[in-house]
Amino acid sequence: MTVYDRMRTRAEDQIRDVVELRLPAESAYLSVLRTATAGLAARLDFTLDEIEDLRIAVDEACALLLPDARPDFPLVCRFTLETDCLEVTVEATTNAGRTPGRDSFAWTVLTALAGEVDASAADDGTVTLTLRKHRGGSPEA
Repeated sequence: MTVYDRMRTRAEDQIRDVVELRLPAESAYLSVLRTATAGLAARLDFTLDEIEDLRIAVDEACALLLPDARPDFPLVCRFTLETDCLEVTVEATTNAGRTPGRDSFAWTVLTALAGEVDASAADDGTVTLTLRKHRGGSPEA
């Protein structure tokens, strides 16, 4: 299922597109997310290297969540397109409900590829990873 929304932010009166994909929490569907990531990043005129970094980062984020994901809940991936930034939020309901360690190799890889990475866990076991990549590599670019 794909959800599309367009919202206008009050701060800058800027239109942002939001695309949401809900997929079975299985690694077989990760190619769908990699393809969507590449297509949406290309729409924002990211370079080929930036697009590849985002594809790998989304794949890595899912690899962190899927081993503990509950199969009876979907993997949710939300893409927020801004003028020069793509924010990707990956969310899974997990058994343990714990965020990945920020001192792990996978976290280091995510940060290097995406730029900004954050994680949170809800009381219901839902773990969310948020990646933000700015075109040109920095928020000021």
